[in-house]
Amino acid sequence: MQEKVSVYKGKMHYLTELNRSLQEELELVKSHLKNSKAEAFNAHQQISAKDLEVKTLLAVQQDLNTELQKSKTELLNVKLDRDNFFNVCNTQKEDLDGLRATKQNLSNLLELKEGQIQVTEANLSQAMHELEQLRIQVADLKAETARQADELCAQEMQRRKLHNIIQELKGNIRVFCRVRPLIGVEKEKYEQIEHISFQDDRSIILYKVEESHTGRERKEAVKYHFDFDCVFQPTATQEIIFEELSLLVQSALDGYHVCIFAYGQTGSGKTYTMEGPDIVTLDTMGMIPRAVGQIFKRVDELKNKGWKYSFTASFIEIYNETIRDLLVSKPEKNVEYEIKRVSQTSEELYVTNLKYKTVTSEEEVHRLLQIARTNRSVAKTAINDRSSRSHSVFQLKIVGRHEDRDLNASSVLSLVDLAGSERLDKSLSTGERLREAQAINTSLSTLGLVITSISNKESHIPFRNSKLTYLLQNSLGGNSKTLMFVNISPCEENFSESLNSLRFASKVNECVIGTAHANRR
Repeated sequence: MQEKVSVYKGKMHYLTELNRSLQEELELVKSHLKNSKAEAFNAHQQISAKDLEVKTLLAVQQDLNTELQKSKTELLNVKLDRDNFFNVCNTQKEDLDGLRATKQNLSNLLELKEGQIQVTEANLSQAMHELEQLRIQVADLKAETARQADELCAQEMQRRKLHNIIQELKGNIRVFCRVRPLIGVEKEKYEQIEHISFQDDRSIILYKVEESHTGRERKEAVKYHFDFDCVFQPTATQEIIFEELSLLVQSALDGYHVCIFAYGQTGSGKTYTMEGPDIVTLDTMGMIPRAVGQIFKRVDELKNKGWKYSFTASFIEIYNETIRDLLVSKPEKNVEYEIKRVSQTSEELYVTNLKYKTVTSEEEVHRLLQIARTNRSVAKTAINDRSSRSHSVFQLKIVGRHEDRDLNASSVLSLVDLAGSERLDKSLSTGERLREAQAINTSLSTLGLVITSISNKESHIPFRNSKLTYLLQNSLGGNSKTLMFVNISPCEENFSESLNSLRFASKVNECVIGTAHANRR
């Protein structure tokens, strides 16, 4: 037991020593721990300071990196600028070498050019001498050109004078006779034209076999002989006829009033002669379009001689002594057309409210002719299925000017397709057609009376007795040139009408209306 106690006490002593030792160690550990805490705090303080220092250094590092990057960029740009500078220097060096070579070439060229200049100066001196000679020649040529222009103008005026003398020798009023060919059923009814013969191109003879009163004996054929300026047989073409007419058309350009009209019974070919058929070709073209074509062709030639022309066209019909404008398709109601003088001191006439068209080409006139053809009054009679029931009057006012010579010329070309003359008993017209026929025959009679009065130099000329003669008075008087076509039917059944037409034409052909004077100043 004591041993156990002794052992126990020994253990207790050991434990006490151990506890004391441990306490000392604990105190030592606590002391170390306290020191460690202090060191740790100091270390933490140092770490915080270092962290702040590191952050500051990082910021500085960042700034330095940025500055470094900027410096690198600047350095790169400097290198690029340096390279570019070296390239420019190399290029400029090459250019400088080229310029030096060019300078040498230019120096050589300059020496060459100086030699050439000396040669050129010598040539220029020669050229100046030649130029002076050419100037003298040009002056001579200008003088010659002016002389030739004067001579050309004088020749043109002489041509106009001689042309007018020729026309006056032929007569200022002339009559052409045209016999149309048989057409359609007429060829079946008549094998040939037996009652008409032609001695030459100026004579026509009509034959009429008359029976006795008992009807058993046939008397010898009665001959009716007529002479005109030209007689055209049925085979004559539009072109042949216009050849005779063309000289008269030229007079209109020379400043003379010209009037051409077709006269004859219904169906004798007046409209065909003046305008052509409904479907016109170059061969069948009538006198109106051919005259217009000649005028514009001649005007182109006269341009080279210094003449300039302007044209104004109108186209009317006179129907029952009433004027209608054929260039207006839908005329306004209550529009009156009156013939008046331009002024009290002028002989020039115009029609109020009429459509006057300025034309500059042949094609423009052809379009107007087509419009007029569509608008003209036609009707059926016993003599002709399609009879023109009015006088159609196409007028072309021509104004010419020569600036260099201060010359002016003006005229009116009147181309007239008269309504068909017919005896009232033969046309079998009634009602409105009868009144038309009476008005037509009255105006045609007035036309003959006016021409006779002019020929007889009577103090009073009855121009105002009809609208036709009143409108055409300046183209029918002594200061004009007039041509009448008398158109004759080849049918024997129209013998009486043909005879009346030829007698009227012969009466006109005997008239002398005096000497025409050009409207020039």
